[in-house]
Amino acid sequence: MHDLKNLAPNAPESNAPESNAPESGASEATLPLAIGGRDLEISTSQLEEYLELLVDVWVDQQNVSRMLILPPDHTRLYSRAGDITAWLYRQLAGRVQVDVMPALGTHSAMTPEQCDLMFGDAVPYEQIIPHRWRDDLIRLGELSAEEIGELSNGLFHKPIPAEVNQRIIQGGYDLIVSVGQVVPHEVIGFANYTKNVCIGTGGKETIDRSHFMGAVCDMETIMGRIDTPVRQAIDGAFDRFVRPLANIQFLLTVIEETETGTTMRGIFAGNDDACYRQAATLSQQVNVTVVDRPFTRCVVYLDPREFHSTWLGNKSIYRTRMAMADGGQLLVVAPNVKTCGEDPAIDKLIRRFGYRGRQATLEAVQDHLEMENNLSAAAHVIHGSSEGRFTITYCPGPGMTRDEVEEIGYKYRPCDEVARAFDVEGLTDGWHDGPDGEPFYFIRNPALGLWSTGDRFAD
Repeated sequence: MHDLKNLAPNAPESNAPESNAPESGASEATLPLAIGGRDLEISTSQLEEYLELLVDVWVDQQNVSRMLILPPDHTRLYSRAGDITAWLYRQLAGRVQVDVMPALGTHSAMTPEQCDLMFGDAVPYEQIIPHRWRDDLIRLGELSAEEIGELSNGLFHKPIPAEVNQRIIQGGYDLIVSVGQVVPHEVIGFANYTKNVCIGTGGKETIDRSHFMGAVCDMETIMGRIDTPVRQAIDGAFDRFVRPLANIQFLLTVIEETETGTTMRGIFAGNDDACYRQAATLSQQVNVTVVDRPFTRCVVYLDPREFHSTWLGNKSIYRTRMAMADGGQLLVVAPNVKTCGEDPAIDKLIRRFGYRGRQATLEAVQDHLEMENNLSAAAHVIHGSSEGRFTITYCPGPGMTRDEVEEIGYKYRPCDEVARAFDVEGLTDGWHDGPDGEPFYFIRNPALGLWSTGDRFAD
């Protein structure tokens, strides 16, 4: 991992956010909470001490009787948001009404098995409320076409509405806690903070237009950046329309994948953008890997518990593209990928139009009403194309056939064949020698980072 101070345009002069945790532990920490460092390891017991502090200040001192927790779904399995949600529920459910609504965005509602994977047995399934992104909405206002045009430097000129799940505004909650991981993201720069509310519990037009805005603004200038056009739009919509109507507190984690597993490097809590910026600064330092040479061949593994669609699995493409060499090969080992979209309508569009590149997609938006009316799908297929710069080979298990893979624009190889050839089960992240003697770079979980050459990540 390289020090990003001189590469990341938004990184501060220091190597890590200032922490307000005492050297001896968590017991004397104060709010707003900003605990983080490149080499810090936050243990489970320390995490629970921080959560006790938050409960005291946010719940007990404010006499909260009804609260809503907004965690991510199982596609952020390693965020520790599931553990945090489970701990809060166990501690509070006996004395406070606690509802849990995963911030699904366009993802499918969680199954009982996925909830158990994410939250254990702490949260009863009947207390988990699905967010229906096409139906359960209240519209609060919009950012005008002129504002969006200015933020996008003239590349996009449609208004972006501020609409969120009606429970956020009308659910009668004294407190809403938005929980999640700050990590590089292809649409907004870094995941979480206001995105978890405005997109995660948002509606179709908000999701469609914000994602398409990110696509036309060029994802390679967005990923891993703290301030981006989409971030400014979503933060602006939240501050103007949502913040005045709901008591929302943010609890953000920063997680690093290490050789021994995932490690919590930071926890940040508050109700304004200071906690996001501190978390994103740390994430730049621990989640962005600047490689010493481009990937001529890269093998990415998709955990079958997290990734079951190309909609999710294409993080393998987004997060590696800035490190891929021209003419390189990306192999995506995807044992449980069996569909394209998380939503049936979007799945149909992906299968029809495929991952054909920016120009073909813009023409599809212009010529086909279905694509014009589903701009998040259009954004996704732009993001999922290499624009002909490198080859993408999907290697699914039995849930997806060769014809299905090739019809959406990717090359195909069977999962078992590639997994055996590269011995992926025992690999750690980094460079290895392939079965043919040629080197390849291995990534076990693309959702936990961003990989780039120095020239692509520099200003």
